[in-house]
Amino acid sequence: MEEKKSTKISLGMAFIIILVIVFLVILIICAIVLNLEKDKIRNESLTASDESSVPAGINQGDEKPTTDIKHNEGLNVVPTMQDKISGNSAWCATFQLVWNDMKNEVVKKDIVFTPQEEMAKNLNKEEFTSDMISNEYYYKVYGLKTLELKDKIEKGILEKFNQKSDIIDDIDWSDDALNGARPDTVRYLFYCMLYRKFEFMQKFDKLDKGKFGTKYNDVEYFGIDDKTDSEVGNQIDVLFYNSEDDFAISINTKSGDEVIFYKNPKGSNFKEIYENMNKYADKFEGDEVFNNIDVFKAPKLEVNQKREYTEFQDKEFLTLDHNVAEIYKAIQSIKFSLDENGGEIKSEAIIDMKTNAIISEEPEQPRKFYIDDTFAIFLKEQGKDVPYFAGRIEDISKIQ
Repeated sequence: MEEKKSTKISLGMAFIIILVIVFLVILIICAIVLNLEKDKIRNESLTASDESSVPAGINQGDEKPTTDIKHNEGLNVVPTMQDKISGNSAWCATFQLVWNDMKNEVVKKDIVFTPQEEMAKNLNKEEFTSDMISNEYYYKVYGLKTLELKDKIEKGILEKFNQKSDIIDDIDWSDDALNGARPDTVRYLFYCMLYRKFEFMQKFDKLDKGKFGTKYNDVEYFGIDDKTDSEVGNQIDVLFYNSEDDFAISINTKSGDEVIFYKNPKGSNFKEIYENMNKYADKFEGDEVFNNIDVFKAPKLEVNQKREYTEFQDKEFLTLDHNVAEIYKAIQSIKFSLDENGGEIKSEAIIDMKTNAIISEEPEQPRKFYIDDTFAIFLKEQGKDVPYFAGRIEDISKIQ
């Protein structure tokens, strides 16, 4: 009897152990399947994210090109034409213009950090100023950082360009960040928008998709082929042509803007590239006319990039009167599109800074024009360049 009871207990224990093992195996299998599903979902999400970051006009396989302008991955925005570039790079004058205002109107001297930033050195040179571009191209303003100034900016760009700002709300406009929040500091804001929309003199043809370099397929092109009306080529000027891999052309627009293409540019920054292009154009003695047998194609472009210049933020520098200044935020955005009809560019720049100088508005004092010391006197006929009498008085007793 004891042996039978012991055998039954052993069999029962073995059965329970088998059930536990089966249950554990089922749990492990479920966990593996669940993890595989998670990995699949994660990979699909990453794939979708990677595809959405491909710039418009550069398609992978037979994918349909995106129509929305997205932020371009790997596009470096530089603040001046003197900054070194590599790969995809872009420059627009807006940041230089707000820097000029900050430097000349408030700081009153070169802006010097410790250690000094190379970009700051280039910006201090002011190689682009507002007199180098027509007033109709840009809107800029600076002043004490107040909600009134923000309202002025928003109304100003709406009235001038019918545009809204893409970066103004990236600045802190809370009560603590405005001028007057602290009695020992003064907050300034510098802002600029450049906006331009242009049309080609004649619409170019949409061309077949093709390769760009050796890496990219199905790129969208516009231009001129053997089926294009000959008048379309009249808007193109040849700057120079050494070979199909070494040339520059300029396309005229209805608004007077020029669109210049320079293939395989030479130079380490935009300034060198532009100067080299002009040098080759000056030396060119070939045909500067785009002829009926010539062909042209260019890729459609969509650029949308924003850069925050963290290199300048939270670093102190001195104003001319030795007050300590600091940049809280410096931002620039560039949007640019180009197709067979023409193009559009919108760029903004904004600098939020403070200084410990306190503005005190003194009451206006009368100017004193007292002729009570040595003086000179002239009598001149109106409209003439030379006076007919001159005198110098030092000892008034000899006169009175």
